[in-house]
Amino acid sequence: MESGLSARDRVGVQDFLLLDNYTSEAAFIENLRRRYKENLIYTYIGSVLVSVNPYRELEIYSKQHMERYRGVNFYEISPHIYALADNSYRAVRTERKDQCILISGESGAGKTEASKKVLQYYTTMCPTRNNTQSIRERLLQSTPVLEAFGNAKTLRNDNSSRFGKYMDVQFDYKGAPIGGHILNYLLEKSRVVHQNHGERNFHIFYQLLESGDGALLKRLGLDRTNPQQYHYLVKGNCPRVSSISDKNSWKVVSKAFTVIGFNEEEVEELLKVVASVLHLGNTQFGEDEYGETHLTTEMPIKYVSELLGVEGSYLSEALTHKKIVAKGEEMIGPLSLEQAVSARDALAKAIYGRTFTWLVQKINQSLDEVYYTSKCSSVIGLLDIYGFEVFQNNSFEQFCINYCNEKLQQLFIELTLKSEQEEYEAEGIGWETVEYFNNKIICDLVEEKFKGIIAILDEECLRPGDACDLTFLEKLEDRLGGHAHFVTHKLANGKIRKAVGREEFRLLHYAGEVNYNINGFLDKNNDLLYRNLKEVMCQSSNQIMKECFQTDELTDQRRPETAATQFKLSLAKLMDILMSKQPSYIRCIKPNDAKQPGRFEEVLVRHQVKYLGLMENLRVRRAGFAYRRSFEAFLQRYKPLCPDTWPNWQGKLSDGVSTLVKHLDYKAEEYKLGRSKIFIRFPKTLFLTEDALELKKPTIGEREKRCVILIHDYITSSVIMIQSWWRGVKGRRRAKRRRQAADTIRNLIKGFILRNEPRCPDNEYFLDHVRFSFLMTIKRNLPKSVLDRTWPRPPPSLTEASVHLHRLCIRNLVNDYCRKIQPEWRNQLEQKVVASGIFRGQKDNYPQSVPRLFVGTRLENEEINLKVRQTLGTDNKYGVVVTKYDRHGFRARPRQLLLMGSGVILVQESKIKQRIDYSSLLGISVSSLSDGFFILHVPPADSKQKGDLVLQCDHVIEAVTKLAVMADKIHSVNISQDSIKFAIARGKEGVIDFTYGAELRVVKTKNGHLAVVRIIQSHTKPINHLDKILSL
Repeated sequence: MESGLSARDRVGVQDFLLLDNYTSEAAFIENLRRRYKENLIYTYIGSVLVSVNPYRELEIYSKQHMERYRGVNFYEISPHIYALADNSYRAVRTERKDQCILISGESGAGKTEASKKVLQYYTTMCPTRNNTQSIRERLLQSTPVLEAFGNAKTLRNDNSSRFGKYMDVQFDYKGAPIGGHILNYLLEKSRVVHQNHGERNFHIFYQLLESGDGALLKRLGLDRTNPQQYHYLVKGNCPRVSSISDKNSWKVVSKAFTVIGFNEEEVEELLKVVASVLHLGNTQFGEDEYGETHLTTEMPIKYVSELLGVEGSYLSEALTHKKIVAKGEEMIGPLSLEQAVSARDALAKAIYGRTFTWLVQKINQSLDEVYYTSKCSSVIGLLDIYGFEVFQNNSFEQFCINYCNEKLQQLFIELTLKSEQEEYEAEGIGWETVEYFNNKIICDLVEEKFKGIIAILDEECLRPGDACDLTFLEKLEDRLGGHAHFVTHKLANGKIRKAVGREEFRLLHYAGEVNYNINGFLDKNNDLLYRNLKEVMCQSSNQIMKECFQTDELTDQRRPETAATQFKLSLAKLMDILMSKQPSYIRCIKPNDAKQPGRFEEVLVRHQVKYLGLMENLRVRRAGFAYRRSFEAFLQRYKPLCPDTWPNWQGKLSDGVSTLVKHLDYKAEEYKLGRSKIFIRFPKTLFLTEDALELKKPTIGEREKRCVILIHDYITSSVIMIQSWWRGVKGRRRAKRRRQAADTIRNLIKGFILRNEPRCPDNEYFLDHVRFSFLMTIKRNLPKSVLDRTWPRPPPSLTEASVHLHRLCIRNLVNDYCRKIQPEWRNQLEQKVVASGIFRGQKDNYPQSVPRLFVGTRLENEEINLKVRQTLGTDNKYGVVVTKYDRHGFRARPRQLLLMGSGVILVQESKIKQRIDYSSLLGISVSSLSDGFFILHVPPADSKQKGDLVLQCDHVIEAVTKLAVMADKIHSVNISQDSIKFAIARGKEGVIDFTYGAELRVVKTKNGHLAVVRIIQSHTKPINHLDKILSL
């Protein structure tokens, strides 16, 4: 920054702290004017940035400019908004303390553009991560959406923000933006239903009508021919503005919706709400001969009901009647014509205001996907808030806005004094108390509990009886009549009385006097919606309206908080947020009302300098020392002025600065040395030092030139020496690598020739290479699963080792597989292994059974007779339907076979036909064919048994396996090729013959045998993974 002091006569000083006459408002404004004429729109007051709107594009916002200010000390180069943004960002990274940037100024001063530039700097220059690009886009694209719904053309600004916005941008521990969150304050809802002449409603209405798709407009019942046909757009008589392209803005907003994450249905639902507000404005009322109010227009209310998804008759009734609930009873009464119009406007304001809040919440959901609270993350807040407003007619909105600015001014002065005092104490400089205007008295006048203006306003709104704006003014006069900062027409003396109307009260703000017209204060503070209108909106099928109008409102008996109280509470929360962060300030100034570049209106600028509190801030900062810099920066710049410090100072920095200031003959009262900084009290001292440096530069240049030549010669000879040494090093390394390569090739060739000889010094290098190569091949091609049987082919010398390694690898894979399987699957595999051991290669239908999983039982409890279940209890392990063949006539009889914990039970409906204990079971016989027969052999001498059981089952593999496991007869299963003998009572034997045939048959032959004929089947074994596993 010091480099600009030499041109101070032409372009002024870059920091107002360096003004000689810092108490002069004229000198302050003249410095602003000089810089503005040279297109230098930024100036510092210490760490505060003052920005003057140039009303044209300047070539100072490119990425190259961003790079110039990135990581540079705040005061090293000329003032810029990027310098302030980077300073806050570096404080977040290094100090891990949350920051906030407060942007203020009146409408048209460039607050919104300033917040865009800060946000653009962070999204462009901060480090990136793979998942943060979408967050960057959403942070940027949230602005055009909020501008469309929250900004409007006013007399002072074509893109005026009609709401306050606070945005948190969150950064991770690496400094990458990872999320954000937005808070909105005091949307100017009255603009929806009324605009002053030359002003417009919110941008979104005109964008939709100008550029909406024809089919969309038809669905919304809108006509793009002329916005003037809509009652809510006609009052300002300003449908189009030359500086605004609604068509281009609509394209930007449509793209932003997509980036933020709105789907097509949500966008259309949102636009339905916007269109419904326009149709609601076109709803007109009339009075019949009895004085009752009724609707005179049908189509608008029809469109409103369709777009919002409410019943048209209910809505019409609610707009012309009001419902009052008293002592549990509901009473419905008609509205007058004036009341009906007010109810319609109140509904329109409520719909738009709540939709705007929903929109902010929707954007927050998009930004909150990764927004989280963590010790590893930090936050920079951006506050874009309305500045102090003084109009010809000031109402409730200006009262709230100016109250907000009083609170911010109080915070501003307190934090400025606090930061000054902390810096002085950190440097060991004595702090002197600074006198300043403390506007706490004005803040208390507005917000004090039970006594303040807001408390009196709420009291008047809530009291029974005929309360009106005039009774509110009377109560203010009674309660606050003696306050030094409150005046009314009744309380004023003769001179002031002429300037204050009978329906006005005057507040003496820190920035000046403001008259407030009390008309509409009570209505705007109440901001009430008739109950029956709320009931209609709660029944809406529009998804946005469902979220905006909750049924809880109807059951909540508490009176909602007034608008002023809500604003007061939200402002208190905002103050808490700002107090928890380290602040930076941007003060925006509008140079003229005509929005012309290069035009500087001194009266207008003086007014803004006053209400922004810039002179007060300058006086606080200049109460001590005007200039302060670190020892290093001060010594580096001014060391040529002292022979002892030039060209380099070798000792402590503090000693070097002390030596320098003594040589410059600084007086004791002109400076103080802190622990790490020098403090200079008067700008004149710094200017003289800077002028001396300018005079010294030519001689410094000659001396530096000679030094450069000597240094160049020294460096050249040094470079040549280093180059020759390095070339030698590289040549020796190259020769060494060649010798090593020749030795390696020689050893490989000799080893290859002797590869089949016993290991010796001549072939050990080659053999080791072969072994290493094979092991690396195995490492890269290991089997991935137990089913993968591939294995690299080994060289002859490693065949045996390869076999062992393959076995170990497979065993390890099998162990891993076994450890990972679940208990149910383990039990299944164990049974399948048993089945494989018994039937694999022995029975024809075994391959078809492998892919089929065994089940716990084939009979549900309901399929077993109740009497049998009661007799046997819960010991049933497995059940299956079987066919039993008589021992003599071989007649087939349906039965149920139950495997219990101790034996086998054969059941016929409700009777237990036969019980065989596992201990008495001699064995099990099956054939090698694909039939389902199996025989249970019992001891012939057992009197309880009638002989062996001949059974046939569709799940013979499963049933026999489970029986063999439970009876511990795995090795007692006999598989016969041609026939099976079985015992019949009284020592007789029966025979079952198994053969192949053309068709399936079970018959008794002439020789008394049972013949089972099976169809010849292919014995091709199916390939399946389970069989492979079992084979392992």
